[in-house]
Amino acid sequence: MKEISCKLLVIGAGPGGYVCAIRAGQLGVDTVIVEAGKPGGTCLNVGCIPSKALIHAAEEYEKIRHMADGRSPLGISLQGPSVDLAATIAWKDGIVGRLNSGVSGLLRKARVKIVQGRAAFRDGKTVEVQTETGMQVIRAEMVVIATGSKPVELPFLPFGGPVISSTEALSLTSLPKKLVVVGGGYIGLELGTAFAKLGSEVTIVEAAAQVLPQYDGELVRPVQKRLQQLGVRVMTGAKAKGLASGGDALLVETSDGKEQKLAADKILVTVGRRPNTNMAGLDGLDLDRSGPFLRIDDQCRTSMRGVFAIGDITGEPMLAHRAMAQGEMVAEIASGLKRGWDKRCIPAVCFTDPEILSAGLSPDEARRNGVEVRVGQFPFSANGRAMTVLAEDGFVRVVARADNNVVLGLQAVGAGVSELASAFALAIEMGARVEDIAATVHAHPTRGEGLQEAALKTLGHALHI
Repeated sequence: MKEISCKLLVIGAGPGGYVCAIRAGQLGVDTVIVEAGKPGGTCLNVGCIPSKALIHAAEEYEKIRHMADGRSPLGISLQGPSVDLAATIAWKDGIVGRLNSGVSGLLRKARVKIVQGRAAFRDGKTVEVQTETGMQVIRAEMVVIATGSKPVELPFLPFGGPVISSTEALSLTSLPKKLVVVGGGYIGLELGTAFAKLGSEVTIVEAAAQVLPQYDGELVRPVQKRLQQLGVRVMTGAKAKGLASGGDALLVETSDGKEQKLAADKILVTVGRRPNTNMAGLDGLDLDRSGPFLRIDDQCRTSMRGVFAIGDITGEPMLAHRAMAQGEMVAEIASGLKRGWDKRCIPAVCFTDPEILSAGLSPDEARRNGVEVRVGQFPFSANGRAMTVLAEDGFVRVVARADNNVVLGLQAVGAGVSELASAFALAIEMGARVEDIAATVHAHPTRGEGLQEAALKTLGHALHI
């Protein structure tokens, strides 16, 4: 049995874990990182990156199908296309592989020791890792738990056979003719839309009154319109009940209490994610919980001295960029720097068609907090760049305090609005007022002009509407 000691031990090489280890290594902290799978975690391997690759491939295929059907307003036509899903998945895997290698290289560059295997706690300072070459014991002054999350499995729809999670959906090598998606959140809609564009007959089953229930109806409407154009059937107020006896259909209770049978080659369950707290020995530690998550303070410290937790295991929002920011902070604390969590907003992007972007407070959230707000909105139908790329659906919205015009929230729905996330977050983090955005010269012609125009609208003098 081999034993090593270090100052900082990071368990899990997902976005939070590997960023924490890299930053700690850069600061000269003796760091070890343990990972059972490939570096990059869910996001890189079976989440953010591969899903966006599939979404892009589906968008390209749909464009070509329109041209082949003679429906392109650009005057472009060609012969009917086909899609080789196995080749698409191989391309996606190639991107993931490149990024895996990149993360490993960055860890080595930062002089972080990588241990491959599954960790089990002996105590709050010691773990055992079963590696290919035998048992490795690691003792550390400080430990960071960054074990992430996994898809929620419904007891009446266990994964296996036709029932798949997002992980399996991103590895399919043949296109399901009929796909039923259980759960109309961002994962279900992103993947459901992609498969619809590739040619699957898609039905989405959502228990709430609207899909994407975490967003307000105004942001969701353009997405609902696009789903209808794609031929996606959306059933809201509907509950999945289980597989039909033959295993080739999903039983659903509709909003009127009736039962329907939805034929399906594959049933994709996307009803959320839960923290990976089943790590061996974790229950033996004196760690306070907040529901299923580990409770942390504003420095990501748990209830045990010297034990930190970051990322999905610590609760919502379960976003890779939140985990990265937490990881960087913890690494600097471990090196002796003074740091704390002082984030005014964490932007969230839904890569549907069109995309949804939200940073800070929505109008309703601000009002529920007792704040009087003024709201300005600018439609992409009045944006020259949106017109030239056939993407006029959607808008940009500014939410500001009515008394001093400090920006509280920024939202957008439209093609490519994810690229505005940095501008949105920066404006809120810097404490911008509406006048600051309105007075900033925005490049023309760009979608980003919608932000300036929405600010002008908030002030009561929009120029282009």
